[in-house]
Amino acid sequence: MFNSNINNIYILISTAASVGIIHTILGPDHYLPFISLSISEKWSLRKTVLVTILSGLGHTLMSVLIGSAGFFIGASVQSIESIDAVRGDIAAWLLISFGFLYLIWGLKKSFTGTVHLHSHVHPDGTIHSHNHHHNETIHKHVHIKNKNKISPWVLFIFFVLGPCEALIPLIAYPAIHHNYTAVIIISLVFSLATISIMLLLVFLGYKGIQKLPFQKYEKYSHAIAGLIIFLAGLGIIMGL
Repeated sequence: MFNSNINNIYILISTAASVGIIHTILGPDHYLPFISLSISEKWSLRKTVLVTILSGLGHTLMSVLIGSAGFFIGASVQSIESIDAVRGDIAAWLLISFGFLYLIWGLKKSFTGTVHLHSHVHPDGTIHSHNHHHNETIHKHVHIKNKNKISPWVLFIFFVLGPCEALIPLIAYPAIHHNYTAVIIISLVFSLATISIMLLLVFLGYKGIQKLPFQKYEKYSHAIAGLIIFLAGLGIIMGL
């Protein structure tokens, strides 16, 4: 019986790694919002990685806490998954709302004037890029600092609220048998697999888009990001 339980835990651990990878790849909401916002908001790679990691941790940790608490009070897997489904709907509508508002704001911003990009190398070696705006009445050169600090928090809140349906059944068996060490190990493996794939896909998207001839579409970058986020949320609602 003891060996059987050990084998079951090993199977769950390997399954957790596989499911973490597959469910992340098949869920574009796990990486497209980060890629689109990092480009439109001109995040550094470091900031993009940090936001992705924190959002991924919030995503998995909240599901572990809810699942563990549910099993501790004797709730069924179905009941816990129902709670996760409600969280998922809230998160999806949050993503849809944010994406739609960001799309409208981006369209408005894109038509307020012609925008193109300038880059400067500072004495310390830092490369600084900024937008240069032209219109018919004003010709001036200004440095514009990106002060939009809301978007990273929207992504973080979305991922904290977002369900992790694939994780609940994996921790059900050890949780019901009060094997909390196994719950922690399975959760860590699943989290590591999920966040690693998120980082890989975000990194590839971040680097890939920068190599594209994107300059002439730059003024539409916010609108494009909003549309992508809106469609990602809509895909969740429609079960895509």
